[in-house]
Amino acid sequence: MKRRVINSMLVLSLVASAFSCKSDKKTETSEVKETKENSEMAVTYNVDVEQSKINWVGSKPAGEHNGQVSLSEGNLKVENESLLGGNIVIDMTSIDVQDLEGDDKKKLEDHLMGYSNGKEDHFFNANKYPEAKFEITGMEEKEGQTILSGNLTLKETSKNITFPVSVSMNDSDNSVMLTSEEVVLDRTEWGIKFMSKSFIENLGDNFVNDDMKISFDLKAFKAE
Repeated sequence: MKRRVINSMLVLSLVASAFSCKSDKKTETSEVKETKENSEMAVTYNVDVEQSKINWVGSKPAGEHNGQVSLSEGNLKVENESLLGGNIVIDMTSIDVQDLEGDDKKKLEDHLMGYSNGKEDHFFNANKYPEAKFEITGMEEKEGQTILSGNLTLKETSKNITFPVSVSMNDSDNSVMLTSEEVVLDRTEWGIKFMSKSFIENLGDNFVNDDMKISFDLKAFKAE
């Protein structure tokens, strides 16, 4: 199987096992940036939502939880084996907790999605904000890595985030694989302040860490 690594890369990361061997350096954030207009020669690759996922990890002093979130749709724009742009839509009603079972699993999922009475806005309030979005705004080579920038929208807040990524093309099935390195986000920058000791005093060990970790594993196929 012939593979060619594109000298460009992508994406958002919510990964349990992969995170353990990477640093917890916080991902750079800035104000929203404009997306670039794609070339007419750019080829569209549609994200396969069945074969793509976003992994996530959240933690507190007592331990951590991990899981996945599904995508609703997405596409990537490629020209001359370089990633030019693209976007993905994240289904926030699909938050899945993978380290728990039974009632504990459902209870945490309901809390994260805001389905528990009185806890609607503690985290992601999926009834009010069923989708999150990520739009690519740029890429550059830096210190031997390909660095991706894009606007991440959670709830009503958008921030531009910058992180290392990797993209490869597969000639045998006209597909593109996109993976990100660890992305460490400060959830409070998106207004998610529940049990944050940055905003609430005297929590002791009953706080939830501000950092949340995500990673993207995406597969997209050339549009016909």
